[in-house]
Amino acid sequence: MHHFPYRHVDKTKITTVAEAEFMLHSGGKQDAYAQFVGVLGPFEVIGEKRARRLVSYLKDKTGTIELVWFSAIHLIQKILRPGTPYIAYGRLSSFQNKVQIVHPEMELWAPEKLAGKSYLEPIYPSTEKLKAKNLGGKQIGNLIQALLPQLTPNDLPENLPANVINNLKLISRFEAYQYIHFPPSQQHYLAALRRLKFEEIFMAQMRLNLLRSQRHRFSKGVVFEIVGHYFNTFYKNHLPFELTGAQKRVLREIRNDTARGRQMNRLLQGDVGSGKTIVALLSMLLAADNNYQSVMMAPTEILARQHFQGIADLLKDMDIRVALLTGSVKGKERKSILQGVSDGSIQLLIGTHAVIEDAVQFKNLGLVIIDEQHRFGVAQRARLWEKNEIPPHVLVMTATPIPRTLAMTAYGDLDYSVIDELPPGRQPVHTIHRYDHERSLVMDFLKAEIAKGRQVYIIFPLIEESSKLDYENLMRGYEEIKTYFPEPQYWISVVHGKQPAAQKEENMRRFVVHDTQIMVSTTVIEVGVNVPNATVMVIESAEKFGLSQLHQLRGRVGRGSEKSYCILLTSRKLSNDARERMKIMTATTNGFEIAEKDLELRGPGDIEGTRQSGMLNFKLANIVNDRSMVDAAKKVCEDLLTDDPDLMKPENEPLKLYLQSQKGKTIWSKIS
Repeated sequence: MHHFPYRHVDKTKITTVAEAEFMLHSGGKQDAYAQFVGVLGPFEVIGEKRARRLVSYLKDKTGTIELVWFSAIHLIQKILRPGTPYIAYGRLSSFQNKVQIVHPEMELWAPEKLAGKSYLEPIYPSTEKLKAKNLGGKQIGNLIQALLPQLTPNDLPENLPANVINNLKLISRFEAYQYIHFPPSQQHYLAALRRLKFEEIFMAQMRLNLLRSQRHRFSKGVVFEIVGHYFNTFYKNHLPFELTGAQKRVLREIRNDTARGRQMNRLLQGDVGSGKTIVALLSMLLAADNNYQSVMMAPTEILARQHFQGIADLLKDMDIRVALLTGSVKGKERKSILQGVSDGSIQLLIGTHAVIEDAVQFKNLGLVIIDEQHRFGVAQRARLWEKNEIPPHVLVMTATPIPRTLAMTAYGDLDYSVIDELPPGRQPVHTIHRYDHERSLVMDFLKAEIAKGRQVYIIFPLIEESSKLDYENLMRGYEEIKTYFPEPQYWISVVHGKQPAAQKEENMRRFVVHDTQIMVSTTVIEVGVNVPNATVMVIESAEKFGLSQLHQLRGRVGRGSEKSYCILLTSRKLSNDARERMKIMTATTNGFEIAEKDLELRGPGDIEGTRQSGMLNFKLANIVNDRSMVDAAKKVCEDLLTDDPDLMKPENEPLKLYLQSQKGKTIWSKIS
């Protein structure tokens, strides 16, 4: 029942030859399909070798139509009987001014077939293996056609509340399943599609909203009652710049969440460089004011170190203890940090996955901040919950803006905040698209920038299928770059996936401290490294990157006050899709617009973090094309749960029963 057809064929009416001739010769649709009834004429084989074809005709009262077969000629001659009435169905074409059908579908005519079929015929997807077992699209159709009459409305009970069905003028669930397979007309099919798409989106929203409303009502959370000494001192005396309106709004949302006694689970989205870290820091100071510890978790050691240095610098004149814990912190230093965390003297801990190890015991953890959320699995986040009697508040930060529709569908159980303004003094990165043959001009431009004391990134794509190819590509590119930038005048850092971690860290460190002017790398720098002095990024074979990846990479430059550039180098042969991506990248630096475009071009399954959420495996709905339906479903869902949070009212009984029957689908209790 849930194997839906991907299109329907209209065999509901019989066309006459005269009508078909009129249609074709009056400039009608060239690829129209039609069905004819007539007597089959004699066969004739025309042409030699590869040009051989079998020709016959079908004659009705108004004229004759030519039928042509290019393959299975002997078989056709065996099966079909000239002089017998047949129904022929196929695509009309015109050859030497005659109407013809190539490879028509033929079936014997009988008087009861006079008016054509009473429904649109479904075409089902199948696979090679199924076809080998004689289960092609047609056979699947026959099985479903035999099954449908045996079903009653009790077999497909309603799962939506009656008032929802009435308000939205949806057809019943039983009818929807009948009409999605064998609709009497196109209108019936569209009504079925609308009903089943809505149901899919609505159920996904319902599961997420139930989790969220349970959390809002029942989860206990530590209470941050006061805004005190740490927060105020920092805000008044040490804040390096005036907060933007968006940052203030997000802080208010966090402040409200943490004061209610319920656990906060907030997704903070901000474009590259929008100042999420300062919001995170102010939230941690709020926790410290209320005698709670905070932990900030980053996906890589370099990123953790950068957060630590940035935050330690900002807090250097304040009496607050910040520590860094990563895999490379060993011996006495590690012991002293673990001691400080467990006795509460370390108020802010920053680190990598190391912070969720069992050895790390907090005195009273109140706030967890996770940077670059899609790098952390659901299970890893869960381990942080157990670090305190009352689960700590959670703030998840991501620099890959998620389009609103997707956020509502994939992260509907997190409350989300958006920072949509750039801090003052940040200049947008100037993006340029250049073709391969202009490479020497690009290299001259890099030399000019380096002469001004700036630094440069050159990025090579990862080709997922082959790490060997990646490595060769990178090395070939590196050799070529060395010919443009010879040592000792220029120094180059190379970073790629095959290097031991220590070497990778060292090469990145040299670039960060300006020992080297050029960083040649595969996409490992995508997440977070902050080098304000780097003003140019060259992306080789930019057509091989997705939009959000290009945007993430571009965010590595433009972090200082100097004018920055991103140069997209591509070959001249570009697909339409790649050309569109280059156009979008040069036209806008707004991550949210780019994410929306990315969603349209690639579909939801490829966007970071949605694959693991499994929330988007819709059979019929498509969150890009059905955006208005996602909005409607979300609203209906929220109204329903506001009115009846536990689905106790009799009219919501069908919905509750349905959700309970779908046990396995309701995801990971209270986590992601």
